[in-house]
Amino acid sequence: MARTTMTDRLPHERGFHVSWDQLHRDARALAWRLQDTQPEGGGDWRAVVAITRGGMVPAMIVARELDIRIVDTISVKSYLKGEQGEMVVLKSPDAGLMGDGEGVLIVDDLVDSGRTLELVRKLYPKAHFATVYAKPKGQPMVQTYITEVSQDTWIFFPWDLALQYVEPYRGSD
Repeated sequence: MARTTMTDRLPHERGFHVSWDQLHRDARALAWRLQDTQPEGGGDWRAVVAITRGGMVPAMIVARELDIRIVDTISVKSYLKGEQGEMVVLKSPDAGLMGDGEGVLIVDDLVDSGRTLELVRKLYPKAHFATVYAKPKGQPMVQTYITEVSQDTWIFFPWDLALQYVEPYRGSD
């Protein structure tokens, strides 16, 4: 079997594997950071909106930790067969709830290029945008995040993984 070197590895093999435990801890840390943040007009957060699908788990944890009872979703499609394409909103949150977004937390697992959050920000300019993980290109689109990762790192979330044997990085024994 041929040995692989760093230059032989695929870009996604510079991976950051996130376990369910780690995601839970990081999402709780996001909630703790958000607890001292208030909406523009003051008061408490009115709702949490998860960007589907990745934002659903962190949004649920943030809503639980901050005792926010209204949770909704927005679904944006930006990939077709692995390639970024035209941004399409497939499902919007309740219009009466959202308004311009004031008093609403919008939560996602990751901001990568920032394109999805840029679209959602145009729809709800007064919302507060929070992600668990952030890459440099997308950071300007988010007000609160927990962990920065390099732009070329691929994050493997627990819902994308199955347990299986993996070859050692070096050697085969």
